[in-house]
Amino acid sequence: MTPTPEPIRGLSPEAIAGLLADTSPYLSCDDCFARIDEYVERRFADPHYEDPVMSAHLAGCGACAEEAETLHELLAQDAG
Repeated sequence: MTPTPEPIRGLSPEAIAGLLADTSPYLSCDDCFARIDEYVERRFADPHYEDPVMSAHLAGCGACAEEAETLHELLAQDAG
């Protein structure tokens, strides 16, 4: 009798999607961090604001996306 393999654990569907996301045009984390304050402020003021380069980077980089989310939450607290 062949043993049943255990389910693979680890990456969530969101993490897998982030790893497979098309992140072109390329933006480094350093460049992202240089622009992230302005990007978050603009997105907070106008949810329809688009920056395709930042959006692509944030879709594929969990650390930068987390930073953007934290900044957004801080702006929301200050506004509330």
